[in-house]
Amino acid sequence: MSLKSLFASKKCVVSFELFPPKSDAGVADLMKTVGELAVHQPDFFTCTYGAGGSTRDRTMHIAAGVKREHGIPVASHLTCVGSTREQLRDYLNAARENGVDYIVALRGDPPKGETTFKPVDGGLSYANELVEMLRAEYHEFGIAVAGYPEVHQEAPNADVDLVNLKRKVDAGADVVVTQLFYDNDDFFRFRDRCVSAGISIPIVPGILPVLGLAQVQRIASLCKARLPDEFVEKLTGQSEEAGQFAVGVEHARKQVQGLLDAGVPGIHLYVLNKSTATNQILQSVHGI
Repeated sequence: MSLKSLFASKKCVVSFELFPPKSDAGVADLMKTVGELAVHQPDFFTCTYGAGGSTRDRTMHIAAGVKREHGIPVASHLTCVGSTREQLRDYLNAARENGVDYIVALRGDPPKGETTFKPVDGGLSYANELVEMLRAEYHEFGIAVAGYPEVHQEAPNADVDLVNLKRKVDAGADVVVTQLFYDNDDFFRFRDRCVSAGISIPIVPGILPVLGLAQVQRIASLCKARLPDEFVEKLTGQSEEAGQFAVGVEHARKQVQGLLDAGVPGIHLYVLNKSTATNQILQSVHGI
């Protein structure tokens, strides 16, 4: 089923995001986790794509394995970093051969040690160019793009960031999946601004359950996500990892339930290659 048709046919689409482990043993463990997550009957899994394509083989291996073993549609992330157009075509041809259904089209972050993005000779500079190439040459793939409720860290302001998102949508994206956030009001404001800008495709909130205070502080600093004071106070009030985990899961549960109650078209969970938090959240919400 096409990505566009999927969102048109369901009240709420559920997807899980994986990342490629560094070792074969890690991949084996991940596939066990995928089996545990598959009981929730997600509509698709996504797998990230390392900086500069550093994990491209594992990304493809994982996506193909999930599709083969569970029959669940899969999406591969793909970035413009470090790749010429021909190298991107090589990856997309392999994705087609391996049964990948959708592509998450991203510009990608600058390589480690660099502060600005620079395309390689013969490469692409922006995600909208990748979307345009997909639409022109790879009609079979559904296309997701990234949105930023609290503004991309490289954007000078929210207005410029929204213009960039609109450019990706106009190039042919099927759905917007957002960066993580911890206050639903930030998502709702972003969604309203998208609608006002003429963006009519589904806007899916991305949720990352907190596993511990140190983890969320590190991740939030990287993507500039705001942590509500009350949430931080609850986390700091727990000295044990288990207590912080419980607080994080409950916060994510409330986020997901609030989003479902507001009628979002989907929920995208960043599962961090684990199943426990996701299992607890999905077993305790209604509306999916």
